[in-house]
Amino acid sequence: MYTLWIANKNYSSWSLRPWILLKALNIPFNEQLSYFEHGKSSIEKFKAFSPTGLVPCLVDGYLTIWDSLAIAEYVAEDHAQVWPKDRVARAWARSAAAEMHSGFTALRQICTMNCTRAIKLTEITPELQNDLARLDALWSQGLAQFGGEWLAGDTFTAVDAFFAPVAFRARTYGLTFSPVCQAWVERMLKLPAMAEWLAAAEKEPEITH
Repeated sequence: MYTLWIANKNYSSWSLRPWILLKALNIPFNEQLSYFEHGKSSIEKFKAFSPTGLVPCLVDGYLTIWDSLAIAEYVAEDHAQVWPKDRVARAWARSAAAEMHSGFTALRQICTMNCTRAIKLTEITPELQNDLARLDALWSQGLAQFGGEWLAGDTFTAVDAFFAPVAFRARTYGLTFSPVCQAWVERMLKLPAMAEWLAAAEKEPEITH
């Protein structure tokens, strides 16, 4: 069985992605949670299980797979439901997940993940507005092109998992999207696995960054 190392559920958007993927698709795994160090880097602490000192990190027997996108691809080799069955949808989903993996810098910097608080933005910078507009365009494309309730069709796949932290950010910061995209955000927040993550986050000790 897989072992997935993660950090604080309240703050770690990178940890959420593979966790929600495995949970939502009912793929068995053991969870190992290691809290961030308060007031200092956690890299040395996390090097006990992660070669980069970062989370998430998946252990499968003697193999260690680090980086959320690599984890998704590794799990997909044994669980085809990780990505859409349709080749076109699968290519789109991989492209969209990779864009989230490497982009949306302003969103990450301004709207850091905090699942348990409501935070009012004092302003939306042009850079953040550009990220929000791109998210809306990207989600709208997937929802329209593949005609399902999820970003790449009728079933939840890795591309939805990769944007799961944005759903929490929308809730925290009051971000709004077009009606079709806002409906996807609400579906994400109602997932039992998302509710389980949030309930655990609410019980964690708070960290002042």
